[in-house]
Amino acid sequence: MAFQQGLSGLNSSARALDVISSNVANAATAGFKASSTVFADAFASAMGGGSTSAQVGMGSVNQAVRQSFTQGAVTATGNSLDMAIGGNGFFVIQRGNDTVAYTRNGQFDLDKNGYVVTALGERLMGYQSVGSDGMVSYIGSTTPRPLYVPPQGIAAKATGNTGAAVTVRANLDSQLEVPATSPFDVNDPDSYSFATSVAVYDSLGNQHSLNMYFVREAPTTSNTWGVYTTFDNSAPTTQSDIVFDSTTGAWESGGEGTISIPSATLGTGAADLTFDYDLSQFTQRRADSAVYETTQDGSPPGEVASVSISADGIMQASYTNGQTRELGRVILATFRNPNGLSSLGDNLWGETIDSGSPAVAAPGEGLNGTISSGRIEESNVDMSQELVQMIIQQRNYQANAQSIKTQDQLLQTLISMR
Repeated sequence: MAFQQGLSGLNSSARALDVISSNVANAATAGFKASSTVFADAFASAMGGGSTSAQVGMGSVNQAVRQSFTQGAVTATGNSLDMAIGGNGFFVIQRGNDTVAYTRNGQFDLDKNGYVVTALGERLMGYQSVGSDGMVSYIGSTTPRPLYVPPQGIAAKATGNTGAAVTVRANLDSQLEVPATSPFDVNDPDSYSFATSVAVYDSLGNQHSLNMYFVREAPTTSNTWGVYTTFDNSAPTTQSDIVFDSTTGAWESGGEGTISIPSATLGTGAADLTFDYDLSQFTQRRADSAVYETTQDGSPPGEVASVSISADGIMQASYTNGQTRELGRVILATFRNPNGLSSLGDNLWGETIDSGSPAVAAPGEGLNGTISSGRIEESNVDMSQELVQMIIQQRNYQANAQSIKTQDQLLQTLISMR
């Protein structure tokens, strides 16, 4: 029986060394989870006539190879599509045969068709809906599908699509005097007190300039300023007066108007351009005249410049025209028993009866962790621990080999007896 016991020990140590070697080999594999071998002793219940005091072990058996799903170190990569999960969860992957797998390896890129894929070309799943115009969004989608970045850009949008299309937040110096020259002349800086301009866009995305000139009106105690506008250096028009509170310098009234430019004047072939402007965020205080912020709702056409992922999984595209759009949302899956997952190789796991069904949700929801963009999770292999275990199992193997050798010597002695 000692032969069998020694052989079981050799098998146990060999299995443990196999697991350790695999861990060491994957120390640099992103998203890899280290494994350990679980052993148990073996007994024959019939030995010793059923007396527990006479039982002799029959060696060891391999019960399981268990993976450790502890968090690995996070490393920056510079690739905005790389992702590291902080906490629980697995990325959901659609494989080439349309089956679903799960991974902690967050190394992703865009393929030629615009899909977010692994190094093997398998697609990352998330929430996303596709409109009739081919544009995508995560709003209203609850069915996982491969995440997709449309190769086409976004069309131009004319200024004037929403509400007060042009707004300006600025200050007019309360100490400024009435201009020395009158009447207002766009070519004479001495005839106005302050000037600024805002870029606006027609329906084809051509940029135009809306210029605004502010003239302090007499007497200065009236706190009233005339507002003159020109469009692409056209003849100036007085749109309105803007009046400020004499005590606080806050906007009181005026500074609102509508600009209408016919297509023929635009000269670009674009449609007529009409938009409102709003100067109600102006103030008149003792500070240099200055513009703090301008906004307008038009834009030229743009192509995709970059894609990034937020901590809660929102995939956002930035376009060359400065616009951004939320395209989709990465999803994560958690399992009641991660050790019940089946290892498929290529940093992938598959669902089994033992693992239970996946709970799928967005990052940060439920038990899911969050995502760090531009980073990957390294292997959680502790190399120093693995080397120590390697030495231990080597000694165990040698000791079991010695027990077999000793039993062999005993048998040789018994056979040679006369």
